[in-house]
Amino acid sequence: MPKTAAVIIIGNEILSGKVRDENAHFLAGELRGLGVELCLISVIPDIVEEIAGAVASCSGKYDYVFTSGGVGPTHDDVTMRGVAAAFGLETVMNERYRQAIIERCGRQTSEVALRMAELPQGAEVIELNGINFPPVRVENVYVFPGIPEFLRKKFLAMKERFRGEPYHLRRIYLNGEECLIAESLDAVAKKFPMVEIGSYPKIGEKSYSILVTLESRSEGALADAVKELLKLLPGDIIVGTA
Repeated sequence: MPKTAAVIIIGNEILSGKVRDENAHFLAGELRGLGVELCLISVIPDIVEEIAGAVASCSGKYDYVFTSGGVGPTHDDVTMRGVAAAFGLETVMNERYRQAIIERCGRQTSEVALRMAELPQGAEVIELNGINFPPVRVENVYVFPGIPEFLRKKFLAMKERFRGEPYHLRRIYLNGEECLIAESLDAVAKKFPMVEIGSYPKIGEKSYSILVTLESRSEGALADAVKELLKLLPGDIIVGTA
C-alpha cells in the first residue's frame, strides 16, 4: 500500500494573511514525486492545544506527518510543546540544539533563546550534512521550520527516506470547453479506477484552454487510459500530449 501523509502548517501569520504559505505547496509536489499520497493539509494557530490535537489526530491516521512553523525562540513558537503534548511527553533541553544556539548567539545567548532547544523527550534529531539545526522526529511526526528556505533545504537533504512507488503522469492539452469533454472523462474514470484524472481550465494561455492530467502507479493502466481518452475526445480540440 502507498504511504500516506498529512501536512500541518502552524502560524497565526498564515491565518491572518500577513505571510503567504509556500511550504504546503512545496511539500505536496515533493511528496507526490516520491510516491507518497498527501491526504490532508491543515493550517492552525500557534496554540499548544490546537497543535497537540491536530498532531495526535493525524499521527494516528497517516504514515507521515509534517509540521511547518513555530520552532524558533520567540513567545509564539510553541510547536515543540504541542507535539510533545500530542504524545503525552514533556519537553527537555536537548544538548545538540543547545550547543548550536550558543554557537549562533555567542555571548548574547539568553535563557529565552535556549527555549528553542527544549524538544519533546525522546525526540530524534536527524543529523544532516551542513544543517546546524536538524529536523526533529517524534514517532511519525517530522517537525520543520516555517521559513521556506530552511524547510526546503532540510527536506531535500532527507527526502529519500520517504521514497515509495512513484506516480506516472501524462498530460493532454486541449482547446475547448469542459462541457465538451466531461462525458469522455467520466467514461474513462469509470473504466480505469486506478488512474486519477484531473481537468484544469487555463485562463490566459494562448496555445490551450484546458489541461487534462492522468496519473497512476501502474504505467500499463495509465497508457491504456490515455489511449482510450484520446479516442473519445473530439479530435479537433486536441492540441498535444506530454
